[in-house]
Amino acid sequence: MKPRLLSRFALAGSLIAFLALASAACTGNHADEKRTTVTVAAVDFMRDIDKLVDDFENDHPDTNVKFAFLPENTLRARVPKDIATEAGHYDVVAIGPYEAPIWASRGWLTRLDGYAGQGGYDMGDFIPTVRKSLSYNGGQYAVPYYGESSFLMYRKDLFAKAGLTMPQRPNWQQVARLAAKLHDPRHGVAGICLRGGPGWGNLLMPLNTVILTFGGRWYDEHWNPRLTSPETKKAVRFYVDLVRLHGQPRPAEVGPAECLRTMRQGKAAMWYDSTALAGSLEDPNSSKVAGRLGYAPAPVVSTASSGWLWSWSLAIPVTSKNPQAAWEFVSWATSKGYPKLYGERLGWVRVPPGSRLSTYQLPKYQQATKAFVAPTLHALDAVNLVHPGVHEQPWVGMSYVGIPEYAGLGNRVSAEISAAIAGRQSVDEALARSQIFARDVVEGGGYRDQGGERESPEQ
Repeated sequence: MKPRLLSRFALAGSLIAFLALASAACTGNHADEKRTTVTVAAVDFMRDIDKLVDDFENDHPDTNVKFAFLPENTLRARVPKDIATEAGHYDVVAIGPYEAPIWASRGWLTRLDGYAGQGGYDMGDFIPTVRKSLSYNGGQYAVPYYGESSFLMYRKDLFAKAGLTMPQRPNWQQVARLAAKLHDPRHGVAGICLRGGPGWGNLLMPLNTVILTFGGRWYDEHWNPRLTSPETKKAVRFYVDLVRLHGQPRPAEVGPAECLRTMRQGKAAMWYDSTALAGSLEDPNSSKVAGRLGYAPAPVVSTASSGWLWSWSLAIPVTSKNPQAAWEFVSWATSKGYPKLYGERLGWVRVPPGSRLSTYQLPKYQQATKAFVAPTLHALDAVNLVHPGVHEQPWVGMSYVGIPEYAGLGNRVSAEISAAIAGRQSVDEALARSQIFARDVVEGGGYRDQGGERESPEQ
C-alpha cells in the first residue's frame, strides 16, 4: 500500500473512532439527563449516610443523590432563606422539632402523611414523643433520622479511682461537687465538659434545661420576659461558674464536637449532652474510653426530669423540584431497614438512635448498645414538651422558645452568655441585655395581643 493511501486510511480510522466516542459521550449525557437528582441539605452529624447511599441508588438507578453537609449554624441560616426565596436548591432538608411546626404553619413544607401510606412505611413505629414533635395540626411534616434527649455521661474508672459514686438520679449541686473533685488540669482532665460556644443550637440546648429545672424561664404565661428573674440568674450563674471552674479549656469556644473529642480522648470525667453521642463514645475504633462509661439521667433541681428533646429529621420543602424522588430517598433513610444496613456496614454501636421502636428489637443492636440503650429510652420517655419546667409556658417545646423569632433571639442571647463564660462581662450584664432582646421580640411580634396563641405540634 502506498504511503498516501495509508495516511488516508489512518485518517479515516481516526475519524470513525472520534465519531464513535462522540456518539457514546452524547448517549451518556442523555442518560445522565434522564436521571433525577435529589439534593439533600444535611447537618454535618449525618455524614455517614453518604457511605450508604449507594444502596439507595442501586435500587433507584434513575435517581442520583447529592449531599450538601453543613455545620448547624450554616444549615439553619441557609435553608430557610432558600425556601422563603423559592430558590429551590434543595429537595430534602434536615430540620428539627423547632422548625417543623413553624415552617409547616407558613406553608413551607410538604405534608408527608399521603406519601407515608405507600409501601408499608409504618409511621406508627416511630417513638411517639419524637414523631409528635415533628407534626403540626394533625399532619406529619418531617420524619426522624435520629432522635435524642440528654443525659450525663461519666467515667466509671475515674469515679472508682477517686472513691466517688454517681447518684442514681443526680441533681446539679451534686454534679458540681463531683466535678470539683475530679477536675485535674495537671493531668489534662476536666471535671466536666459542657457547651459554651454561641448559637441557639449550641450553648442554649443544655443551658435551657438547667434554667428550666432551676425554676427559671424565658417568658411567663403572658409573654413577659423573665431572663432577669432570680431563678434564671441563679441557673445561668451556676452554669457559667461550673464550666469556668471545672470545665474544659477555652470553654466559650466549645460545642458538642469539641466535647465529643475531649471525652473520647479521655480528657474529661463527665459530659452532659445528647444521648445520640453515646455510640461514638462506645466505639472502640475511635474512643479511648469505650467500655469505661456510665450513664445517668439529666441532672435536676426542682423538676422530676430535665432532658431535652431534639431530632435531626428529614423534610421536603414545597420548593422541591422532585418531590416524589425526594420522598423515595426520605423513606429509605428513615425506614425500618436503614438501621440494619447501617449496623452491618458501619457498625452497630453507631446506628442512629432514637427514631424507630423496631431498631431496639434488633438483637445485634441490643448487644452493641447495652451500656446506654436503657438510659437513652428512659430519657426520651421522660421528656415533657408541654410543661418542661416549674412554670406554665405559652408554647410547646423545650430548649427553645416555639416562635419564629427565636432563632435570631437565641443566637443573640447565647452570644451574651458565651461572652460571660469567656470573662468579658458578668452574668448580670449578659442577662440584662438579653432581657431587652426578649422584650423587643414579643412587642414587635404582638405576642401579648394574641393571648398566648402558639404554633405547636400535635399533642
